[in-house]
Amino acid sequence: MNVILLERVNNLGDLGDEVSVKPGFARNFLIPQAKAVQANDANRAVFEERRAELEKAANDKLAIARTRAEKMEELVITILVKAGEEGRLYGSVGTQDIADALVAEGHEVERSEVRLPEGAIRALGEYDVSLQLHSDVMFDVKVAVVEE
Repeated sequence: MNVILLERVNNLGDLGDEVSVKPGFARNFLIPQAKAVQANDANRAVFEERRAELEKAANDKLAIARTRAEKMEELVITILVKAGEEGRLYGSVGTQDIADALVAEGHEVERSEVRLPEGAIRALGEYDVSLQLHSDVMFDVKVAVVEE
């Protein structure tokens, strides 16, 4: 199924690109989230009329993400957890815990913006956790996991 992207989508394309995706991905994610429209002559014409408006909206989102990133650039988050011997945690520290700690510090962060490629944190220590606020804005925040 061919779709026209209305915004940048990671690993797929940029605004205005016409890409071929599986029908379920288009039907269940891209179209309902207003990230794409089905590629046909009528939608191509509508997209070309709205191109400037969509590009301005995309630039505004990027600017907002960059200002949010600048506020959090040198941030160190401390998370208190219960730990057993040898620094092993009872449980783990996941994306939700990190997002909650950032929100408690006064920053607007969604759980989906926190990236833990190696999985949840299961030991005491300092970790670099990536935050992806926009497809073009990704940076690291230090997270210190310490015992209560």
